[in-house]
Amino acid sequence: MTTKRQRAVLKELTLLVPQAPYADSEPIRSAALSAHLRHLPPSIAVWLSIVAYIRHTYTDYDKLRDDGYDKDSARFFVIDDINEKLTEWRATRFVDVDEKL
Repeated sequence: MTTKRQRAVLKELTLLVPQAPYADSEPIRSAALSAHLRHLPPSIAVWLSIVAYIRHTYTDYDKLRDDGYDKDSARFFVIDDINEKLTEWRATRFVDVDEKL
């Protein structure tokens, strides 16, 4: 049985990144449904999950952090990589340099 929130998350995921492969969309969907994001509207929970997933899976963010960069600096250096993956997935939204994610 699918809950209203699960349906809303799936809808938002499809709207935000319609060409994301299933292998990528499933971990994003799961993260968006996690308890620590439950207080957020589905659209925000999905967006934060998408960006975090791409950041940790498709960029050098974790390596930058391991090399001693603080969180904000490491995030700044991977914005272009995140937006490139979002473009590949035909995203309807992109990360802005001034956005705190």
